[in-house]
Amino acid sequence: MPGTYSQLYIQLIFAVKGRQNLLRKEWRQEVFKYMSGIITHKKQKSIIVNGVADHVHLFVGLKPSMAISDLSRDIKNNTSNFINKKGWLPGPFSWQGGYGAFSYSHSHIGNVYQYVKNQEEHHRTKTFKEEYHDFLRKFEIEFDEKYLFEFLE
Repeated sequence: MPGTYSQLYIQLIFAVKGRQNLLRKEWRQEVFKYMSGIITHKKQKSIIVNGVADHVHLFVGLKPSMAISDLSRDIKNNTSNFINKKGWLPGPFSWQGGYGAFSYSHSHIGNVYQYVKNQEEHHRTKTFKEEYHDFLRKFEIEFDEKYLFEFLE
């Protein structure tokens, strides 16, 4: 619609199926660049993509014409295909169903960018389960534990 301008800032979180540590460090950056390319190809703004062996954080500037669910689906499907075609793993790669999506104001871009950038350091002291529960509590999202990601103890 002419004359309409907006930018929504969303942090997406995906987990590897079974929470396996399959995102190997030696090719992880290539996968993150590929994810960023998907976001850009969809005409959205890729701010930063980073993660660790079992999950990934994507910080995106989203136009309201793009549904978060569609973008998440496309990123997950395309990166699964990308990883599987590369043959980096002996078996198939896939993401768990679902995702986390958390919104931020423009004034939080720097802090969220640094948070996503420092995932490896962050997860030296906090598990993914603790991190994800913190997000749900911080954003006051009601949840049922049985519908969350598979968390390895």
